[in-house]
Amino acid sequence: MSLTRVVLSSGRSIELTELRMSSTYAGMLEGYPCAPVNDMKINALIRGAQRAYPTRRVHLIPPPRDYPDQGGGAFGPVEVLPAVGCVGAFHSSPVDESHDPALYRSCLTLVWFQPTPAAPSGHEADAGLLGLAWEELAQDDEL
Repeated sequence: MSLTRVVLSSGRSIELTELRMSSTYAGMLEGYPCAPVNDMKINALIRGAQRAYPTRRVHLIPPPRDYPDQGGGAFGPVEVLPAVGCVGAFHSSPVDESHDPALYRSCLTLVWFQPTPAAPSGHEADAGLLGLAWEELAQDDEL
C-alpha cells in the first residue's frame, strides 16, 4: 500500500511507499547557511538514501537556492535551501514495456527539498518532482 500517488507531467503515476523528512538546518549550532554547508547537507541526504536503499538508484532533484540580502562571511554569501529535506522511495509500472507488469515494477529513490513538511500528492508537488524523467532514471525490479 502506498502513502500517496504523484502524477508526473508526463502522465505517469508513481507511488510513494516510504518518506523520510528532516529539517534542513536542524542541529546547526554555528556558522550560517552557505554553499559549502548546503553541499554537505545535500550530500549527507544522498548518502543516507544510498545506505537505506542500497539496491535502488538514488536521484537528487536539484534544490532551489535562495540568496537573501544578508551579509556573508568567510565561506561566501548566505545561501538558503528549502526548510525540509526529503528522501522518498517511489515505484511505478515497469519502464521496459516487454516486462510483465504482474512481475516487474520500476523503482527510484528520490532526494529533494521543499518548503513545508507535506507529502507530495497528485499534481501537488515540487516542480522538479513533477517534471522528473522517470523512464530515464528508474530501474525495473522483478517482484
